[in-house]
Amino acid sequence: MTTPVTLEIGDRIRLRKAHPCGGSEWDVVRLGADIGLVCRTCGHRILMDRLEVERRYTGHLPEPA
Repeated sequence: MTTPVTLEIGDRIRLRKAHPCGGSEWDVVRLGADIGLVCRTCGHRILMDRLEVERRYTGHLPEPA
């Protein structure tokens, strides 16, 4: 069993499967049963089921300086 991913609003994450625009980096904008994400490449907003996000999650990205 894996540990659940700890996410907070404002986190930058990378997902395994890329968005159709080619970006795989996302900002977390909503938390709950569904997680709201904004693509860092094109700005498109999506809602994704928490389990799907945990399955595709590859890691947090560092905050910009």
